[in-house]
Amino acid sequence: MPPPRLLLPLLLLLLAPPAAPQPAPGSGAAPQEDDLRCLRGVKSGLRDPDGRLASWDFVNTSGGAVCNYNGISCWNMQESRVISLSLSGFGLQGALPSSLQYCRAATTLDLSVNELDGQIPPALCDWLPFVVTLDLSSNKLTGPIPAELANCRFLNSLKLAGNQLSGQIPASLARLDRLKSLDLSGNRLDGQIPTQLGANFPKDSFSGNSGLCGRPVSSRCGHGLGGAGLGIVIAAGVFGAAASLLLAYFFWRCTGKGKGGRRRHGRGGSESGGAAVEDGSCYC
Repeated sequence: MPPPRLLLPLLLLLLAPPAAPQPAPGSGAAPQEDDLRCLRGVKSGLRDPDGRLASWDFVNTSGGAVCNYNGISCWNMQESRVISLSLSGFGLQGALPSSLQYCRAATTLDLSVNELDGQIPPALCDWLPFVVTLDLSSNKLTGPIPAELANCRFLNSLKLAGNQLSGQIPASLARLDRLKSLDLSGNRLDGQIPTQLGANFPKDSFSGNSGLCGRPVSSRCGHGLGGAGLGIVIAAGVFGAAASLLLAYFFWRCTGKGKGGRRRHGRGGSESGGAAVEDGSCYC
């Protein structure tokens, strides 16, 4: 039996209510806080000359208030869980902000028809693992298409048209078995179109990229010729044609059928059978 002086602390410990469980990382209130961090980062990371993000004041963020922000949709109106960022035509400027990684529950990212620049982050699919619709078209994005976009395994629509993207189309994009809409037109892409993508999507998906080849834009890919090589081929063709014409002309003269091809008579007024000399200095 414990000493009397320990009985009171033990009794108080037994009668105390159980402690409230702590939310696990990534659940409960934490995701809502992450989504607010995402939107704050998007607003601060992009220039907004038209003031289209003015409603994002973050004065009242309780009860899903951010769901009423311009361009933002939530899973439900009672909590600040962002499902869609649709900011098309907002006139936004700058690079894709890394704060998008805090909108992990979002399924739609539409930043089309803005003035975004820089490269597409290779980690974009790690930031938005559940994205279904990704539209970055009609911006000023440069650099290659990241092969890591194949990690967006739920992707249904991918639109990157109207940028300044360069390099080859990653073959890894063919792994996107849910992809129904693809638009890579109007860029600076080159090389062969991955076979499976060429078979699944129409010519319009790849148009406006003069360096692309293969189905469906052309029958096959060749090595192609640079400017110097093309010049050599043209020059060789012209030289060959000129040489052929010159050879034909001399043959015509030497057969005695031209105006200057009459045979001269030899001494004694008879024709010289084998020693006749052409007026054109040909010996026939």
